[in-house]
Amino acid sequence: MRPRAAKQRAVTIRDVAAAAQLSVTAVSRHFNNRIALPVETVARIEAAASALGYRPNVAARRLSLGSSESLGFVLSDIAHPFFSAIASAAEAECARLGYSLLVFSSRNIIENEIAALRRIESAQVDGILFMTNHSNASEIAETINRVRNVVLLDEDAPDAEAPRIYARNREGGRLATEHLLAAGHRRIAFVGGQEGLISSSERMAGYREALETRGIPVDPALMLLAGYNSEDGEAAFAALDLLDEPPTAIFAAADMVALGILRSARGAGLSVPEDLSLVGFDDIPNADVIGPPLTTIRQSAEAFAVRGVQMLVSLLNGELTQDVVEYVDVELVKRSSVTQPRQRRHWRSAPRGASPKPKTAAKANRTQKRGNDNE
Repeated sequence: MRPRAAKQRAVTIRDVAAAAQLSVTAVSRHFNNRIALPVETVARIEAAASALGYRPNVAARRLSLGSSESLGFVLSDIAHPFFSAIASAAEAECARLGYSLLVFSSRNIIENEIAALRRIESAQVDGILFMTNHSNASEIAETINRVRNVVLLDEDAPDAEAPRIYARNREGGRLATEHLLAAGHRRIAFVGGQEGLISSSERMAGYREALETRGIPVDPALMLLAGYNSEDGEAAFAALDLLDEPPTAIFAAADMVALGILRSARGAGLSVPEDLSLVGFDDIPNADVIGPPLTTIRQSAEAFAVRGVQMLVSLLNGELTQDVVEYVDVELVKRSSVTQPRQRRHWRSAPRGASPKPKTAAKANRTQKRGNDNE
């Protein structure tokens, strides 16, 4: 009796996608005639299918596609005004393109970020827009490289193979600092996000560039790394209050940080801008109606969201390569939180009970040399 031959595993659409080095979504759309793909992409799919002997099974097609018609958006905190504005605009663009959007708030926990990325593998989402707070974590890059269908927004994972879209953060930092210099300030503090964030290090690089261009020494005691929330601004104000010579102006790398500084300044009996000038970054909703209206660097949440979604859909369709980098422009929005410095009174009355003291930027001087948005 002849031995029975081992049953050969059926070739799946995932095998074709892997052989063609394309996403499952792009291959599935080709076989379902749901979208016109570039000729070169079609040729890659057909060549891979032919080589593997793949034949679409109409009855099982939906199960084998692994396409959910949903995209994911991973961010640190949906309650943050800038992040929520991006998520809202991304949802609208997804709907326009026929997708639903699932938003995952990681709460700055790396395990939550990785778990969200893995939803691509379980076909809960086709791809993910990703804003990480753990740029240097090898697990993030490794997971992105495995699941593939990811577009990075504003933050980076240096070893990840994924398209990226950034704000021109260094230009924004330079514009903010030049505006304070033009008002006559020379002792200008920088309050950035937590250590390791590309957005923060690039904004700080622009701050340093503006000072150095004017021949003003960079004082590490005036550069703090805190975070991007209002509590971080309060902690930064408390730290700067301990200096023998506090700054006359502060460039906060996020509007929420600026709001925390503003709240602490008021609690200390200081007036903005008379006693302390202040510039933020983001132009969050209501930045123009707080007291005083905040001078800030505007980066368009809508531009981030719309282009990010478009890039992700193009990636899924095989129309975008992993090495693409795009930028969102920034602009200085002048309002009422900056004026000329006056003969100062010492602060020394910062409210007690603020958040833990932020790191000084002696460490932060070792900024990440990515050249992220250099002109």
